[in-house]
Amino acid sequence: MKKQILALALAGMTLTGVAQQLRMPQPSPAQTIKQDFAMGTIELSYSRPGVKSRTVFGDLVPWGQLWRTGANAATRIKFNDPVIIGGVHIDTGTYVIYTIPQKNEWEIILNKGNGNMDVNSYKKELDVVRVKVPSVRLRDKVETFTMQFENVAYESCELHIKWENTAVVLPIRSNVKDRLKTQMETALAGDRAPYWQAANFYYEWEQDYAKALENVNAAIEAAEKANQKPFYMYMLKARIQKAAGDNAGAKASAEKTIQLSTEVNNKDYIKLATDLLKTL
Repeated sequence: MKKQILALALAGMTLTGVAQQLRMPQPSPAQTIKQDFAMGTIELSYSRPGVKSRTVFGDLVPWGQLWRTGANAATRIKFNDPVIIGGVHIDTGTYVIYTIPQKNEWEIILNKGNGNMDVNSYKKELDVVRVKVPSVRLRDKVETFTMQFENVAYESCELHIKWENTAVVLPIRSNVKDRLKTQMETALAGDRAPYWQAANFYYEWEQDYAKALENVNAAIEAAEKANQKPFYMYMLKARIQKAAGDNAGAKASAEKTIQLSTEVNNKDYIKLATDLLKTL
């Protein structure tokens, strides 16, 4: 009898050891995504439940009630550069994303309670911003709860939230241009002026083609003094000249781009310059 008890105990210990070694797939797997944006990054951490033949909105996730926006722990978003959401300036740091889904619109909430695990820890006084956004019905079903950044531009991006047949979009903005301009003007007054960066800034951001041309010429001169072949700089110069209405100058710069690109065997810039020539 004692031998049987001992054998059962040993078997139990063996099974416990095996169980401790097993790593089962999570029913709502976690995901962390990091998006470069403006002068910094945005990091999003959330869990991804599946529909699994359930009715999600209006049942699993009731209408008009606070939701942690995913499964397991509350969803968190981290900014390491200030952003603007719903007209409110959001400082750097980590925030919890809560939502209140309705049939035709959602209320999206950023809250300072980043230690919260669920809605039970939510405190309204820690809200940073509340934004109401329209809800869109999707034709194709999204089985796994999905959050992702889309339409990422210099000063704007969108956080898309999709699940089942529902999608909402949270616009995010950043005031980059004014900060860039201040930094650029300070840097240009220094000993090592960033002519190439300045040329791009005045061309793309300010549409000040005179300043853009002045700086790209300075960048080309510095590169050629260093015995470089700045084919890409001549390509930008051609674009600036075209935007300023100087088609003859743009043609000459595009041809110079082709010449230098051929010498360094860069087929991409040969094509870019050739395509630009066709538009003049």
